Amino acid sequence: MHWPRALRTAYLVTHDSQAAEDIAQESFLAAIRALDRFDRRRPFGPWLHRIVVNRSIDWSRARALRAEVVLDDEMARGEAQPEVDDETLAALARLPPEQRAVIVMRYLLEFTPGEIATALDLPRGTVNSRLRRGLDVLAEEL
Repeated sequence: MHWPRALRTAYLVTHDSQAAEDIAQESFLAAIRALDRFDRRRPFGPWLHRIVVNRSIDWSRARALRAEVVLDDEMARGEAQPEVDDETLAALARLPPEQRAVIVMRYLLEFTPGEIATALDLPRGTVNSRLRRGLDVLAEEL
């Protein structure tokens, strides 16, 4: 239940299938290691997605610093591929990781802004402004 969404989240933030798989696996391991700190009164999914999104953003920042060129991996167009056209995916990939993460969580994973704020430990206003800025850029490009 959680694996497909974690993999999809990591892929949509990183736009790299191999990295997405590694990030999803590492996120599950990190969650297992930190299970004693998990508040069992809260839902597990948003907590896990916070780990996935944070690791995906970290990976994206590191990749940008290394100035790597990521080739389109056709294998990623299987299970991890969202129901989004290639043009939209390319535009999403050009967004800063912070904006990309909230747009993916909101519109592709269908989290509410409040759930995103809780999952990423951000003020709701920050989530809303990242959504607005990201959507404005996407609207210009598409």
